[in-house]
Amino acid sequence: MENKGPIDVRIIVEGASDVESISRAMQNIALGAEYHITISSIIPTTNPEIAKKAAKGADILLIATDADTPGRELADRYQYLLKDEVGHIERMKLPFGHDVEYLDHAIIRSEIKNAIIRSGLLSIAHIKQYRKMEEKLDEKEEEIKNLLTEKEKSSSLNEKLISQQKLLLNEKETLHQKINELNDSIRTVKQNYADIKNEYGLLKNKNLYEIFPLEKLWKDTFNEDLDEEEHIYFITAEFKPENLITGQGFIVAPTREDATQWLKIVRAVLIFYDSKIEVLKEEIDNNEKLTSSILRE
Repeated sequence: MENKGPIDVRIIVEGASDVESISRAMQNIALGAEYHITISSIIPTTNPEIAKKAAKGADILLIATDADTPGRELADRYQYLLKDEVGHIERMKLPFGHDVEYLDHAIIRSEIKNAIIRSGLLSIAHIKQYRKMEEKLDEKEEEIKNLLTEKEKSSSLNEKLISQQKLLLNEKETLHQKINELNDSIRTVKQNYADIKNEYGLLKNKNLYEIFPLEKLWKDTFNEDLDEEEHIYFITAEFKPENLITGQGFIVAPTREDATQWLKIVRAVLIFYDSKIEVLKEEIDNNEKLTSSILRE
């Protein structure tokens, strides 16, 4: 076993005369041999702060005061103030109204021994409670280990959750970009729809009620393929027939007969002026450029 030092016992008394009484009584006590203890100091004071500084760290603190009321009150006050500063506190009573010269030191010796024995017996009684506290401490240590294990698992799970959160944030950002792109597409579609609706309104205002695919109507009318679609657009734009529009592969007219009659006119123009169409286009383009230049000047 580990060789521990002697038990440190300190005694608080009320005054210097009590120090002398206890010192004389202790001359014939072999406390080290009998109890493996040493009385390291006798502290004469009634000041709580001085008592606290002098007694701090003692294994056993004996409070030696008279058996009268002031002595009891002082002992009670010291016990309350010093309970957390020392290992154990025990009260020992000095004879009331004692005189140093005529005091029976055997009484003091007996009181000191009895106080030390009481301290030991009380400490033994506390061993069971101490063991229970140790068992509870062991249980708490086990709980702490389990909690640390759970904390490690939670930390690992937290890291995974943080990683998943980053992925979700990236996905969210990607989706946000796609939503913006879709919104742009929707705005474009809405604008196109508005343009078509506008054109339809214009057509409706011109009392144009039917739309015919240009190539199919040409084929049905002349039994031949349409080769010069752009010429039809050009001739129509130049002559500006009422209630009739061509463009984007269609011809719009009040009736199929009106559309057919116009195609017949266009075909006749193409037959007689086919060679001059390109020249005519060039002249018109030059005239438009000249007009535009004059207006700018």
